[in-house]
This record gives sequence, C-alpha cells and structure tokens, in this order.
Amino acid sequence: MRKFLGLLDSFERGLERAVNGAFAKTFKSGVQPVDITSALRRELDTKAAVVDRDRILVPNRFTVRLAPMDHDRMASIGPTLIDELSQLVQRHAAAQHYSFASALSIVLESVPSQSEGIVEIESANVKGTVAWTPVLDIAGKRHPITRSRTIIGRGSDADITVDDSSISRKHVEVLWDGNRAEVNDLGSTNGSLLNGVRVDKAPLAPDSVIDIGRTHIVFRVLAKASDGSTDQGRDKGRR
Repeated sequence: MRKFLGLLDSFERGLERAVNGAFAKTFKSGVQPVDITSALRRELDTKAAVVDRDRILVPNRFTVRLAPMDHDRMASIGPTLIDELSQLVQRHAAAQHYSFASALSIVLESVPSQSEGIVEIESANVKGTVAWTPVLDIAGKRHPITRSRTIIGRGSDADITVDDSSISRKHVEVLWDGNRAEVNDLGSTNGSLLNGVRVDKAPLAPDSVIDIGRTHIVFRVLAKASDGSTDQGRDKGRR
C-alpha cells in the first residue's frame, strides 16, 4: 500500500509540474498554478475531520482568493485550469482516503485588498444533489451538450461547426441520454478515432478523446452541486 501511495504521490507531483510548466510562459511573477494546487492540498489536510473509522470528511467547495493581477492571469487560462486543479484535488483526496460531502467545486475570486503572490483559500462542506453536465472541449472552447444528439462537422448545418477542411460537413455525432454517452462516425471520408483507435460506434467514457481530421475533441462530464445545496461550515486558509 505504501508503495502504491508513493507512486500516486509521484504521479500527482508530475501532474503539478505539467500544470505549472504548461503555463509558465504566461506568468513572469506572482501566483503560479502550482501554488494554488499546494494551497488546496494543504487546505484538505488541515480541515480533514475523522467521522468514523472508515470516513474522513474534507471540504468540497473552495474559493481561491487572489490579488486582482493574479486573478486576471489565472482566469485568462479558462476552464482548463479549474479542470486540472479539480483532478489534482480529487487524486490527493483518493490517496489520503478522504471523502467529499458532495460534488467538488473550485472558483477563483478577485480580492482588491489582497497582496500579489498570496493565495487564500476559503473552504466549505456543502451537502446537496449533484448535477452532471456533459461538455465537449474543442480548440480551447467549451461546448455544453444540451441535446440528446450533437453533430460535429465543418458544415454550417452541424450543431458544432469546426474550421477544419480535413473533416466532413457532418463528421461525427455524440449521443447523450442523461447518464451515458456514445460516439458515432457519420460515414465521414477520413474516419474518426476514439482514444487513438478507429471507431464507427462506441460508448463514450468521460475524458475520452475523439480525433477527427486535425481536430481533437475531449468529452468531459462535470459534477456540479445543485443550487439547493446547504452550507455546512466555512473555513479560511492562507498560504
């Protein structure tokens, strides 16, 4: 078990370096993504509460409070940063056997009085139902799936039009029934790949990658707490 946790911890550190390295050229000073990751991990460890022998409860809603300049730099990355932070927090929780009361939520907040380079974490245990939102990330843009059938192609009559001359007008479709997804190639000229393997029709698991022509499509299912959630306590931590 120790060897497994050690490998997992090394994997997390590798992801942190990847997150930090991917955006290093964006920031010359101030907060880096890895600073936020470290602050979130410390917040989990500090606020962990032993409920019983088999359950350690940790906060599931986090507000990352930043100076305006730091906030603007982080916000410029878009949803990719929140996705990476969420995955790292979930992996740390799994390694430490922590439990969340409900869906994980991380938001960035600009605080005029905050000093640049400082990360302050406000956390809360929030109970509530989970709403699952499927999305498609294409060329840096996020497209929520709002219908049972979403067609992707270069034609104007596709539900999502992609500027890629190497794909068909109606190239591929994603089906969503509220719980499960499926990807179907629509008889395209150049075919479609699912996680690197040619596909005609297949179940679509979260974080799968669909390749059509030169275009990469990432399918994600995001968990969000419902508006009816109730706050079970708030705490603050400072880096």
